[in-house]
Amino acid sequence: MSTATIPVATKAPAPTTGFRTIGLIGPPNVGKTTLFNRLTGMRQKVSNYSGVTVEHRTGKLKSGQIVVDLPGVWSLTPESEDQRIAVNVLHGNQHGVAKLDAVLLVVDGTALQRYMGLIHEVLACNLPTMVLINMADELVARNGYIDPLAVARELGTPTALISASRGTGMEAVYHFLQGEHAAAQILPVLQAGGNAAPGCATDCNTLTRSGAYRRPHHSKFTRAFDKWALHPVVGPVMCILFIAAAFQIMFRMAYPAGVWLSDWLGELGTRFGAYISDAVFRAILVDGIWNGIASILGFLPTILCMFLVITLLEDSGYMARAAVIADRTMGHVGLNGRSFLPLLSAYACAVPAIMATRAIPSKRDRLATILIAPFMTCSARLPVYALLIAAFIPQRQVLGNALGLQAVTLMLLYAVGLLAALFTAKLLHSSVLKGRASMFAIELPNYRMPRLRTILLALYDRSKVFLKQVGTVILVLNLAVWFLSHLPFHNGEPSDVGASYLAHIGDWIQPMLHPLGLNRNVGISLLTAFVARESVVSTLATLYGQVNVGDALRAEVGLAGAIALLVFFALAMQCTATLAVVRRETNSWKWPLLQFAYMTVLAYGASFLTYRIALALHV
Repeated sequence: MSTATIPVATKAPAPTTGFRTIGLIGPPNVGKTTLFNRLTGMRQKVSNYSGVTVEHRTGKLKSGQIVVDLPGVWSLTPESEDQRIAVNVLHGNQHGVAKLDAVLLVVDGTALQRYMGLIHEVLACNLPTMVLINMADELVARNGYIDPLAVARELGTPTALISASRGTGMEAVYHFLQGEHAAAQILPVLQAGGNAAPGCATDCNTLTRSGAYRRPHHSKFTRAFDKWALHPVVGPVMCILFIAAAFQIMFRMAYPAGVWLSDWLGELGTRFGAYISDAVFRAILVDGIWNGIASILGFLPTILCMFLVITLLEDSGYMARAAVIADRTMGHVGLNGRSFLPLLSAYACAVPAIMATRAIPSKRDRLATILIAPFMTCSARLPVYALLIAAFIPQRQVLGNALGLQAVTLMLLYAVGLLAALFTAKLLHSSVLKGRASMFAIELPNYRMPRLRTILLALYDRSKVFLKQVGTVILVLNLAVWFLSHLPFHNGEPSDVGASYLAHIGDWIQPMLHPLGLNRNVGISLLTAFVARESVVSTLATLYGQVNVGDALRAEVGLAGAIALLVFFALAMQCTATLAVVRRETNSWKWPLLQFAYMTVLAYGASFLTYRIALALHV
């Protein structure tokens, strides 16, 4: 029995003339992002399309050609904003994006029959197009077969069989991008000269009868694992266990690594400061700048650990199953599984999560998802959670040695945000957003082993964004806090923190925070959190004059106040960037202001009740 062969991985050819701007399009879960990373490496830029907030990813080949990664689509009949963007770019009607010279259309070779409609629609755009049949390695492993030459003859366009994850078959792609259509005799690609109309009845049945296509066997592992992963009882339990394992790893491995990094940076700053003779300059550089940066960088391992978990879930194929499981619960509050992916990405950051709601066709569901997304525990909250949990919660074992008390506490905080989001969604759909529930459908891709290259590129991108934030907003903010905490000068000497301008601001805030068991230093840090939530830790470090502020908080706030602060931080809207993106997405100040007021009142009320209950229990 014959099988398909996979070409050896190749490098890009030397730069020549060819297409300057290439569009990369395809359905979700076909390896389009993997191919984009393969083509562009780290030469990527992420921005927004002009006039909208749909993500715009572009990259450069070594030849200097531009690749535009279009949003994933199933057809060119747009149902959501990101699909409309993809269609506009294909037709050259998107403002701010150069007209495409060629198109790379990526489909999954293990399920080619699903994508024939999209292939015909893209070919109808009359752009030079190459159909890339991806997952060649998986196709062979499951005893499938595709003759790309026969497919090219039927479609009338260049076609190549590739594996983007392994880099095989890429030589054909590079030759196409350089405009070398005559390479059919040495590559699995053909520029057919026939008049095959894109709207013809060409399908996989025709290819099957000609012997050019043999469907692969179903993945035995996927079928067997889905019996449990999609089970109405076992499935949710598995999902919870995966999340619990992730939290355990954060506190057993990532957090200790962060503590070591923070301590090492603090010691390094102290040693460096000993060489600076000017006391004021040393204080500004070491106490005002370096210690603030050290506090934030200490939580980088924890944040990257969370991004690693999300990347693994996405690349393995389990994320789609989690959406199906979530759909059963979200239906009770008026949402469906389409809202799951934006809400899950909100665990990283609410800003891209709110932007991701553009893929939700229902305006009612989209608005509800936007309004509840900030309740999800974003990565910016993690530094505060990690600080308070490590300072107040002992590292005791629960459930034998399987789970630590600190990890359980973190899970409870995530649960508080999730329950608040579900409650708010139900409240919205029973009041201001009444309407009929929309349908939910999603493709369940086969389970695949995540590729190390893809994971590392994702972590590199996330860490770059995080460090950029540290180096700009948080650095300037910490310096401002340091000056406010040492001004005014008296006889050339800075004031003590207790007599500074910052202390006066804290005195004004204190009456509002006293019912929650919090002091003015915490109040000042909560104000700086509106610019960047991560700055709470570094602000407290500046105010207390030390990198590790756990001891100071234990002495001044106590356990009851710390629990109240955790609840407040879990529920409050303290992010100007989120408010700004909600304003852009809803095109109104009505919804972000309503969102801010609702979340602030809810956070204050819940924090007040928590503190009073903790005192009554003599915590």
